[in-house]
Amino acid sequence: MFDWLRGLFSALMVAVTPLNLAILSFIEAIFFPVPPDTLLIPLALSDREQALLWAAVATIASVTGAAVGYVVGLKGGRPLLLRFASAETTKKVEKMFRRYDVWAIGIAGFTPIPYKVFAIAAGVFALNFRRFLLASIFSRGARFSIEALLIMLYGQLVVGFLDRHFEVLTLGITAAVLLLLAAWAAMKRRQRREI
Repeated sequence: MFDWLRGLFSALMVAVTPLNLAILSFIEAIFFPVPPDTLLIPLALSDREQALLWAAVATIASVTGAAVGYVVGLKGGRPLLLRFASAETTKKVEKMFRRYDVWAIGIAGFTPIPYKVFAIAAGVFALNFRRFLLASIFSRGARFSIEALLIMLYGQLVVGFLDRHFEVLTLGITAAVLLLLAAWAAMKRRQRREI
C-alpha cells in the first residue's frame, strides 16, 4: 500500500517534504482519505535523525486539521447528519459519543479508524473542545511518534513491518491500554466497597 501511495504521489509530482507532510496531515484530518503515514515514513527514512521532528509536524498539522473538522461539525454537521439518520438514531449515537468522548477520539486518533469522522462528530455533538484537543494531541502524537521511533531504531527494516502490521499493532496497544484501565477501575471499585 505504501509503495502504491508513494507512486501516486510521485505521479502527481508531490515531493516528500515536511511542508507536504504538514499539508497532507492537515487535510487528511478533515476529508482526505490518504493517511499522513504515507509521507511521514519516507521522510523519516530520508533523515532518521529528524524522524521525531517529522512526527511532531504530522501531529501538529493533523490536530489543527481536526480542529477545523470540529468547527465544521459544530457549525453545520447536525443538519447534514439528520438528512442521513433519524433523530432517534442520532440521539443514540450522541449518547454513546458523549459517554466515551475522549476515549472515542483517542482510539480513532491512534488506530486506523477514520479519525476525520470522529473529529467532525465531536463538533456535531459539541464535545468539550479542550478535551477533544488533548485527546487528539496525545493519540496522534503517540501514533506518529511510534512510527518515527521505530524508523529511527530500525530504518528500512521496519517499513515492511509497518506496512503489514501497523494496524494490528495500534489496535493491540489500544486493547492493552483499555484492559489495563478496566482492571484499574475494577480495583478502585473493589477498594471503595471494602472501605
